[in-house]
Amino acid sequence: MFKSDSLKSFIISRVFGLISLIIAIFLFLSLISFNESDATFGNLTSSLITLNYLGTYGARISGFFLATLHYSSYLIPIFFLIIGIKSIFGIKYKNFFVHIVSLLIGVCILNLSLALANIDAGLIGKFFFDLTKNFFLNFQNNIFFKWAMPGFIFLLSVLFISYGLTFRVVFVFSLSKKILNLVSYFFKLFKFIKIPIPSLPQEKRMGDSFVAKKIKKLRTEPTIEKQNFPDEGSQEIYKSSQIKFDNKYALPPITLLKTTNEKKLNYKEAEKTNIEYSKKLEIILKEYGVEGDISSFRSGPVVTLFEFVPAPGIKTSKVVGLSADIARAMSSVSTRISSQPGKSTIGIEIPNITRRDVFLGDLIKDSDFMDSGKKLTLALGKNISGEKKYTDLERMPHLLIAGTTGSGKSVGINAMIMSLLYKFKPSECKLILIDPKMLELSIYENIPHLLSPVVTDPRKAVFALKWVVREMENRYRLMTSTNVKNIQSFNYKIKSTLTKGRKLYREVQTGVDSETKKPIIEKREIPLEKMPLIVVVVDEMADLMMVAGKEVENLIQRLAQMARASGIHLIAATQRPSVDVITGTIKANFPSRISFRVASRFDSRTILNEMGAEQLLGSGDMLFLENGANLVRLHGGYISENEIESVVEYIKSQSANGTQLDITNESISDLKNDLGFDLQSKNTDELYSKAVSIVVNQQKVSTSFIQRYLQIGYNRAARMVEQMEEEGIISEASQAGKRSVLKK
Repeated sequence: MFKSDSLKSFIISRVFGLISLIIAIFLFLSLISFNESDATFGNLTSSLITLNYLGTYGARISGFFLATLHYSSYLIPIFFLIIGIKSIFGIKYKNFFVHIVSLLIGVCILNLSLALANIDAGLIGKFFFDLTKNFFLNFQNNIFFKWAMPGFIFLLSVLFISYGLTFRVVFVFSLSKKILNLVSYFFKLFKFIKIPIPSLPQEKRMGDSFVAKKIKKLRTEPTIEKQNFPDEGSQEIYKSSQIKFDNKYALPPITLLKTTNEKKLNYKEAEKTNIEYSKKLEIILKEYGVEGDISSFRSGPVVTLFEFVPAPGIKTSKVVGLSADIARAMSSVSTRISSQPGKSTIGIEIPNITRRDVFLGDLIKDSDFMDSGKKLTLALGKNISGEKKYTDLERMPHLLIAGTTGSGKSVGINAMIMSLLYKFKPSECKLILIDPKMLELSIYENIPHLLSPVVTDPRKAVFALKWVVREMENRYRLMTSTNVKNIQSFNYKIKSTLTKGRKLYREVQTGVDSETKKPIIEKREIPLEKMPLIVVVVDEMADLMMVAGKEVENLIQRLAQMARASGIHLIAATQRPSVDVITGTIKANFPSRISFRVASRFDSRTILNEMGAEQLLGSGDMLFLENGANLVRLHGGYISENEIESVVEYIKSQSANGTQLDITNESISDLKNDLGFDLQSKNTDELYSKAVSIVVNQQKVSTSFIQRYLQIGYNRAARMVEQMEEEGIISEASQAGKRSVLKK
């Protein structure tokens, strides 16, 4: 028999243990069944279905712990499990509160080590990383501390957590002391050692393609007469210095970006407000003679979508025409009304009273972005339901963007660039930034991902686009010689060839035999180097169209039609989406488009082929048309200039600046090498070289012929013809006024 005190203590101990086990099971089930679509403290949704095993409370508790501790949250049910087992079996505690403090310290240190390793560590990890990042940034160039310090901190956290979970680890403190002594010794040894990062010398020749380079001839021919054929394999390849550093290059940590702080949102109050809005909306529609019911609503960070089921006989156009009246009656800035794809309902989008922030950091840290492989994934924002939206630029394969000043267009472009910087190393993806406004993209100057300096002169931007077209053609020649259809297959073939220790060759015509008049074919080795993806970003197309509208349109058309397989993609933006900027040709080749807020419904029709963009709220509110499918309303992720500067500085601090090409210099001497004669003249027209190329290729010439091809005036075309005659390219006019082309 137990004494009364012993019996009471026995019962309390077992009950306490049972409660601890129940708490452990409750926490574990709520954590493993966490779903982002459930209503949590930081995610407000109108969905009546909760996917968490333990319902609404389980969703909110798991959401809180995962946002605060993330992976460390799973230590909490383990702690309660151990406490419960010990209590049920009557195992006595020693220093119970010391164990709790040790566990808390261990969790904080563990989250700090995860944050240093660029792993999501929740708000606790971000807090401690912000406190200590200035200290760790001092050791960026110290290889030991850059890689060993996170491991040491992780090991230290394991020791504290082990003790906190009441394991009997006798050697914890002695082992900690030994580790501290060892680290102190290495600190003294490596403190003043810096690992120098050599910078590769600049290429002597700039402006050429980097998909072909000078290669040794595998066989020599007897001395014969050779003509000047354009040698597609003789251009120097651009070797980025970052290839040397890719093994050391680390992608930017997510802690450099701002993420949403978890706040307690009054879900019931918000749902009550939306129900009141639904009733009010039905009354307003009835006042205008539109019968029907609000079937459901979905609340997002910026707007709430009310799905309206009209009565039989009610036309959609009648409801759409009431958007301005509904906005006035609901006291909202604007209201967008549209049909719901695949449903019999009409969507009425009304702005929320309180707009919630959408940060790019929340989008990038998500597993859907991080685990998307080597796709050109762009983090766009969140949709009306609050779900994160990503898209693959390779599938689009080009993107056209429009939006007025203050609509969030520039922030959206920066978010797309940052998405690429968080996904790719410098040798995997190259950027060409064209910024005629000279303000938005200059912050990225000198990062190793840039293929050339940021282009700010609209006239030089035309030359940059020409270089991209030549690069595309060179890539296609290389892919043809290796019998592959796209850049992914080419890079895979290069990788497999390197693995097998083999070489690749191609046949190149280098001249014509003077005796047999047959072409001379030589075998040349193909460099076994992967081709990086190239993304061209044009921040303001209107400025380019003003300088050389027809030429820019032709270049963009050619890139949009052909560049996909070669790994070249284009993102073009404008704040003036008029028909003279976004022409029919450009629209036809850009099936994927984004429109931020525009000035009028005519601009909305120009960019999206339908109205609605003029009713957006600005500040990142957008309509996304993906590959010509249905429109999706998104709220773009915000990124500040300070965040961009932090990421850019982090990237620059890892390696020396990469070799950059001067792709904006296009001289007539380049065309001379290809055609075999000199085009230099003291009065050379800027389009003269193109005129000569057309005449030689077409083997016919006349003033009207040049005038029609180049879209220029008669006098200018006549001067070009006279200059060609002086240089011996074409003959004098016959009695009939006809000329013949002398150069073949």
